[in-house]
Amino acid sequence: MQLVVHADQRQFSVRDSRSRLTGSGWTPVAVESHRIGVEPGGLAIATARSDLVESSVTLLPSAPSLAPDAEHVVEADLPVPSGRLVISGPADYPSQEKFFSVLPGRYRARVSYVPAGPPSVDWNDHEYGEHYRYVVELWPVEEPSDVEVLRQGATVWDG
Repeated sequence: MQLVVHADQRQFSVRDSRSRLTGSGWTPVAVESHRIGVEPGGLAIATARSDLVESSVTLLPSAPSLAPDAEHVVEADLPVPSGRLVISGPADYPSQEKFFSVLPGRYRARVSYVPAGPPSVDWNDHEYGEHYRYVVELWPVEEPSDVEVLRQGATVWDG
């Protein structure tokens, strides 16, 4: 599923439909290294811009190969007990949320930060920061795992 998300406050979330994120996942290591804030009900994904950003969400049967063009790649567990994912920005109204159905269960989520041009929709050309496509790949897992950075991006990455 290809998406354009309003990443207000330089983030958007992928979460179980029965959960709300509180911001508790934004620990110092999450901000400085992971670039995702992990909470029991979902993931907040840091973006390089507070703007409209391109993203995609794909369900796979198993772990994919690393995207060769991704500058930063991180994985974390994502429980989806309801079977319904919500993708939204922090300022989105419920009518602006996007939904993605999966079988209820635990998934591993890989978030890849792929350099891109501006999205094809109107975007804020006065906002600073690089354009990325935020690729979220999900596959089912049985056992829980820790957050793992597979490819660490540059220290200064968001403008």
